[in-house]
Amino acid sequence: MKTRCIWAKDELNIEYHDNEWGIPQHDDIKLFEFLILEGAQAGLSWSTILKRREGYRKAFSNFDPIKVSKYTSKHVEKLLDNQEIIRNRLKINSAINNAKHFLKIQNEFGSFDKYVWSFVNHKPIINNFKKLSDLPTSTSISEKMSKDLRNRGFNFVGPTICYAFMQAVGMVNDHTVDCFCKKIILKTKIL
Repeated sequence: MKTRCIWAKDELNIEYHDNEWGIPQHDDIKLFEFLILEGAQAGLSWSTILKRREGYRKAFSNFDPIKVSKYTSKHVEKLLDNQEIIRNRLKINSAINNAKHFLKIQNEFGSFDKYVWSFVNHKPIINNFKKLSDLPTSTSISEKMSKDLRNRGFNFVGPTICYAFMQAVGMVNDHTVDCFCKKIILKTKIL
């Protein structure tokens, strides 16, 4: 039997934990997806978002930032009626706003990947926490990222959201030391 991080208990979380969480991600569309999903999670559990992930993909044009950046007030009203996502006007407007600024960063840096990974010098931070309670909710790096994103016009990107984003996309490897995924990620040297 595989030892996993303790939070991966049900089928949906196990699938996410084993195949995505902590694995370095460099695809701009996936990075945009996690940016939107982590913002949507604010005040909620990650399980709540995972259960609605397919709904988010449909509602937000498969996380195409160009399409999302063009959403109008009509789109917002339609999304507020969509039971497959979190129907929060601030979070929906944030996704549209952040798409516009995401595109600006792509234009400035060549990709969002180059920009966001620069906060960790383009190399994952490998932590060695023994238990879930050891994991921080934010760090000086996530605070720096949050401040820079907010200065660029993003919202729903506080230090805690940024740290969760960093964990999700593998900028930090926070699998606990006994978790089989930590060993696999380190062995494969996915960067």
